[in-house]
Amino acid sequence: MRTPDPRPGAIFREGLWTRNPIFAMVLGICSALAVTTTVRNTLVMFLGVLFASVLTSVAVSLLRHRIPGSYRLMVEMLLASTLVIVFDRALRLVLPAVSRELGPYVGLIITNCLVMGRAEAFAMTNPPLPAALDAAGCCTGYGLVMLAIALVREPLGLGTLAGYPVMPAAYEKCGLLVSPPGAFLCLAALLLLVNTLRDRRPGGEP
Repeated sequence: MRTPDPRPGAIFREGLWTRNPIFAMVLGICSALAVTTTVRNTLVMFLGVLFASVLTSVAVSLLRHRIPGSYRLMVEMLLASTLVIVFDRALRLVLPAVSRELGPYVGLIITNCLVMGRAEAFAMTNPPLPAALDAAGCCTGYGLVMLAIALVREPLGLGTLAGYPVMPAAYEKCGLLVSPPGAFLCLAALLLLVNTLRDRRPGGEP
């Protein structure tokens, strides 16, 4: 098993590629497929996951020596739930239209394996700064994948980009791309591209 590089910058960078949640660990793909019909919703979901994951990891790291082993997962879930509720309430106040579009998906950040995974796998055994960088790197890697999918689905499926028309009036929208099967096709194509690039590197290292 590969040991993470202890340097702060390396911890963050590994989350972008080596330990990318979607490419390397297959975490968080449900929201990656559900909210990537538009770039705006994708960015908001990314910010929600980033907010919840980084602060959960920092809190877990600070409390790691005080949390009884039998209550570990319960405490992590409670911390994540509190932060997601805060983000959800703030989103309703600041961007009510986006909040309505995302519907239950913001609340489902609580169950996102990425948030709990980084808290359990890294923050529980590391100091706060590395824990924050690990969560931020993995969430950024996750967000970049979601954005890449949204940048394909929204223009081709809706003819817009961030809500603004970008396609010619004669363009016929591809409804498949904004449907669940279209999301799976985009993700599969991206995974194929990434795995091809990895296979071309010496030793198959990402």
